[in-house]
Amino acid sequence: MAEFVMVPPERLQQDVLNALLEEYVSRDGTDYGERESTLASKVGQLRQQLRSGDLQLLYDADSEQWDLVPRAQAELLLNG
Repeated sequence: MAEFVMVPPERLQQDVLNALLEEYVSRDGTDYGERESTLASKVGQLRQQLRSGDLQLLYDADSEQWDLVPRAQAELLLNG
């Protein structure tokens, strides 16, 4: 069973957080709607969603993978 840990974004160095966010927006299948946005714009949107708590940064200790997930999904994974 996966063991998830929530990682507060403010605990990461800014360059590390930026690299994670850039990697996330460059993943295949990441869709931001009909209009194409710049990398900086996409990273800014994710950063704002992290600040507001709409997205959570989770780390899976078993697989050593991380992901950004909506708050409701994060609560289920963390409590579950």
